[in-house]
Amino acid sequence: MEQEKQKKSLRPEAVMAVIALVCLVGLIVVVALCVPHFTQASDPESLLQHIREEEQNREEVDPLEPTEEFAEETTEPTIPPEANPYSKWDFQYDRSNYLYCTRQDSFPGIDVSSFQGEIDWKQVKQSGIRFAMVRLGYRGYGMAGNMVEDEYARRNLEGARKAGLEVGAYFFSQATSIDEVDDEIFFFMKTLGDFPLTMPIVLDWEYISDTARTAYVDARTLTDMQKHFCKTMVDFGYQPMVYFNWSLSSKRLYLNELEDYPFWLALYQDEMVYPFRVEMWQYTCTGRVPGIQGDVDINVFMPDSRKTWIS
Repeated sequence: MEQEKQKKSLRPEAVMAVIALVCLVGLIVVVALCVPHFTQASDPESLLQHIREEEQNREEVDPLEPTEEFAEETTEPTIPPEANPYSKWDFQYDRSNYLYCTRQDSFPGIDVSSFQGEIDWKQVKQSGIRFAMVRLGYRGYGMAGNMVEDEYARRNLEGARKAGLEVGAYFFSQATSIDEVDDEIFFFMKTLGDFPLTMPIVLDWEYISDTARTAYVDARTLTDMQKHFCKTMVDFGYQPMVYFNWSLSSKRLYLNELEDYPFWLALYQDEMVYPFRVEMWQYTCTGRVPGIQGDVDINVFMPDSRKTWIS
């Protein structure tokens, strides 16, 4: 009987200990889940690659029947930019399976980051690729918005140039204000240094998700950020370019205010049905190029001779 009483008297303490342990474990889990939200600086490339592949697998967009996703949602009235002068028949694949424009001079190129790993730039050049847009770094999409240099940026810049390619650059932005754009410029210029770019430089601002730090950046803010970036790059002696996909351009940009600068469109298909003129077209995110293991973005560059290009 005495032993049974002792067991019963110990039972509440044991229960409390178990409850405390469970609460501690729960707290650790909650902290582990919350910390990435505030400090996340993980490379967004892998997440975006999945989003881009899904977009590439969609049916081609009919310009006469825009989907709800591509519907105009900007609130300020705008004058449309210059209309797209090309038809779907103006683009063909060459012997290397790179898309080119038959109506004017055009050049195939790639954009790369650490996602591609080690690149044999000599093979890339020999395959017919003429230029490379190199990622300098990125800002994380968590609340902290930490900035990270692309670990392959410097070797890609030098490797592409030594192979004889024209070289441009981009920074993956998650800025929410002009001040943050300035922070990003200051950050990536340390990576770029005095490297001589012969292709444009780009603030690659992309929508990630409703939980990203940039989820509620509106069209007025983003347009002003891009205008500020482009003007700053011109002042620094670089040729800026504005990157977007169809959805971003209809929902979060006033393109008519950015027409002084060339446009770079991400549209993953081989028919040019976008309604406005662009100077560069990223037509696949799952391309294959000799010298690169795995997928890579491939572009066709169609410079507009009427615009002033900084040499």
